[in-house]
Amino acid sequence: MSINEFREKVNLRLFKSKDTVLFIFGVLSSLIAVLAVGLLIYSIGFPQTPALRNVEMFFIKTLFGFYILNFIVRFLYTFEPLLFLKSNTLELGLVLLLTIEAFSSLLFNKPVFQTLLEVSGYGAYIGTYIVTLQMLLLILLVIDIAKATTFMNFVKLKPSSMFILSFLLLISIGAVMLMLPEMTTDKQGADAMTAIFTSTSASCVTGLIVVDTATFFTLKGKLVIMFLIQLGGLNIISFATFFASFFSKGVGLKHHSLMQDFFSSGSLLDAKSLLRQIIFMSITIEVMGAIAIYSLLDPSLPFHSVKEKVFFSVFHSISAFNNAGFSLYTNGLFEPVIKGNYILHIAFAGLIFFGSLGFSTIRDVFSLSAMRERMRLPWKQFQLSTQISLFSSIVLVVFGAVAFYLLANHNVLEGKKPFESTVISIFQSVTCRTAGFNTIDIGSLTTPTLILMILLMFIGASSGSTGGGIKTSTFTIIILSAFSTIRGKRNLELLRHNIAWELLNKAFSIFIFSASFIFVCTFILSMQEPGIDMMKLLFEEVSAFGTVGLSTGITSALTDPAKTTIIISMFVGRIGTLTIALALSSQVANVDYKYPNAHFMVG
Repeated sequence: MSINEFREKVNLRLFKSKDTVLFIFGVLSSLIAVLAVGLLIYSIGFPQTPALRNVEMFFIKTLFGFYILNFIVRFLYTFEPLLFLKSNTLELGLVLLLTIEAFSSLLFNKPVFQTLLEVSGYGAYIGTYIVTLQMLLLILLVIDIAKATTFMNFVKLKPSSMFILSFLLLISIGAVMLMLPEMTTDKQGADAMTAIFTSTSASCVTGLIVVDTATFFTLKGKLVIMFLIQLGGLNIISFATFFASFFSKGVGLKHHSLMQDFFSSGSLLDAKSLLRQIIFMSITIEVMGAIAIYSLLDPSLPFHSVKEKVFFSVFHSISAFNNAGFSLYTNGLFEPVIKGNYILHIAFAGLIFFGSLGFSTIRDVFSLSAMRERMRLPWKQFQLSTQISLFSSIVLVVFGAVAFYLLANHNVLEGKKPFESTVISIFQSVTCRTAGFNTIDIGSLTTPTLILMILLMFIGASSGSTGGGIKTSTFTIIILSAFSTIRGKRNLELLRHNIAWELLNKAFSIFIFSASFIFVCTFILSMQEPGIDMMKLLFEEVSAFGTVGLSTGITSALTDPAKTTIIISMFVGRIGTLTIALALSSQVANVDYKYPNAHFMVG
């Protein structure tokens, strides 16, 4: 009897019970996943005694046993075992590791991971072994969640609604995590308002804070903030889709549609290709940024260990590239120990600039395939969206830097050397592109300078980037439309391309919705905070809506109702007014008739 014949007989015997058994294990998997999440939250967020550690290890190993059994059952019931193993390579590797770990514990009473940790010099720390097990459990949970997202095709929600719900879920999880005792230095956990505000600010990559990130949160709390920044900057759905694309069920049309909307991709297939490139390029840039920051830090800075310095570099690289503005220093980059390190400021500005360009632009300019194609076809130009992003970004940075230098020359720049003044001016122009880092005291700036920064914050970054604002493409189209109207041109043209009226209508909609939202929220803030100067309130609101994170120093002094207004502004600014409008509106049916053209005075 051949192997295939034997396998066929086994499949026929198992076929009758297949649906029932897989259904039972599917339900158990959901329950186990909930239990695993609860266990991880408890072990990470609450103080642990040696006795509790032993109980935790018992439950973790029990969960691992279920994952091994679940994988074996699914393998037995599949009709194509080789394809199953090939489609679940990562899961297979983890199951083999866990199986070896289990047998080594039973036979030799010496777990493999613990032995490896001892060899590497970490064996004396039982906490390191537990953290290793927790990471393995977390990876298994991520695999399960990624697989679960393939069922999004059956959810009858518009892509805009799914996008909004993903951020609400991320903010909620982040807020719950930050309220746990182990997340704050006082071991009490953050209060509800502080947790929600911080989680929203991190998830929406804003950077406004109501407590000092450096001193209020522990290492665990800072790690939660860092992961919220990363997931919020690239969008949690992007990560889910990225991991789902590696599994057998693949990525459905709902995933593709979400990615196409988020990245403004031209086609569904391009969206999937773009997603993978974005994840890898983003991580590459963040790693390079962390290396640059690490090497540029003054050796005399008071770091307790190399690990602390590495974490500092990684945190700030992620925060800068995702335009978040969170810093591990109380005064940001204006901290006395680094405010004079202008080369480091240039590195930060470079990360911020890359993050604000937009993912499709980064791919079009810096991906290996694009560069090879341009070398083969030197006459081929960048995509129109890339040209708009690059040109408008450079113009805005130069304009902002020159204007800031002229306005602040007798203020914060007084007494500075030419090189220092130039770097400070360029940095402030770049950071207003929704980054939120400060190398000066924002509260000491004059009103004209604040108005300039409000303008830059309102325009924001490029489309498809980690930044906020109305976006450079929106601003470009509106300005182009104004000049075309003045010149009496019937068509809207840019770089030998005709701009569709649909894009113009969308740009004006974004502008009107955004300006109206800021006006309403500023009006509400003026009633909630009558004792605070109106200019400071307007600056705070635009900073929140543009997901910038710069502040004149009033954030922590706001009342809870005012903080709620800022929270809503950060959320709406990150999601986008047009996305929210599309989620709340119903599609109008197309009609064949057309009313007569109207003629009336305008202006």
